[in-house]
Amino acid sequence: MVLDPHRWLELRRFRGLLEAGAMSLSEIARETGLDRKTVRKYLSAPGPATPPRRSANGRSLARKIDEFAPLIDSMLRAEVLMKASVIHERLAAEYGFTGNYQRVKLYVQEARPRIAEELGITPKELAGMHRRFEVIPGAQAQVDWGDEGKILAHMGIGKVYSFHMTLSYSRDPFCCFTTSQDLQTFFDCHRRAFAHFGGVPMTIVYDRTKTVVRRHVAPGEAVPLHPEAVGFAGHYDFDIDVLAAYRPTGKGRVERQVLIVRDHVLSGRAFSSLEEMDAAFTAWVPQRRGQIHKTH
Repeated sequence: MVLDPHRWLELRRFRGLLEAGAMSLSEIARETGLDRKTVRKYLSAPGPATPPRRSANGRSLARKIDEFAPLIDSMLRAEVLMKASVIHERLAAEYGFTGNYQRVKLYVQEARPRIAEELGITPKELAGMHRRFEVIPGAQAQVDWGDEGKILAHMGIGKVYSFHMTLSYSRDPFCCFTTSQDLQTFFDCHRRAFAHFGGVPMTIVYDRTKTVVRRHVAPGEAVPLHPEAVGFAGHYDFDIDVLAAYRPTGKGRVERQVLIVRDHVLSGRAFSSLEEMDAAFTAWVPQRRGQIHKTH
């Protein structure tokens, strides 16, 4: 089986885990939906740094990213955890790169473990660096929706949703209640969360919600983001991190927060408006902030 470039790059993300003994070929095959022989073919040997793209007659075609690959590699050698968004921004502003961000992101996902190996950083150490980055104050937030059902049905409101954003480091929560999950409401909830926290995290983690992702794709393929979501993230200067199919627990902090708010704020209470529900959450926040979690 010959993989297309997107699936090749996604599969290469598992190379470090395989070399570190954290995952087996069979486990990677199950996660990616690929045949075990295909996984072994592409991961058991170092292979080329970038996958070839071929035309209908079989001849290799140069990709726009290829001529910038040495430059990207040099940026990663200077700062191995440099974000793909920063690299894309510098390529466009300083070197005339006209390709899209997703292409840079896919290349960086492949190149980072390779550059780390050059620098003497083991896969286990690199994974640890990523984990530490995620719990740096302000580095990451996670977003999720909750379905609160007919909690205001007696007021003529058919359905209520809860929007949640949780800071990964402090577990500091934000929640507001809405009657819609449309794009404008989604953005408004973000603005309210940023005001609540007094700033914007560097990265926000989402599942494959239709307000962020235009359509679902097969495992290993580049996720097509909504242009409106990309523009919103660019305006507020944060990165979008969409969970892959093999990262079902990648936003566990906010998923737990949905249940906590439901139990501690909504359970056993009657409300007559969204504003009352928002006020109940605001009144509860100081109690939540007074708790100490294991990060500290």
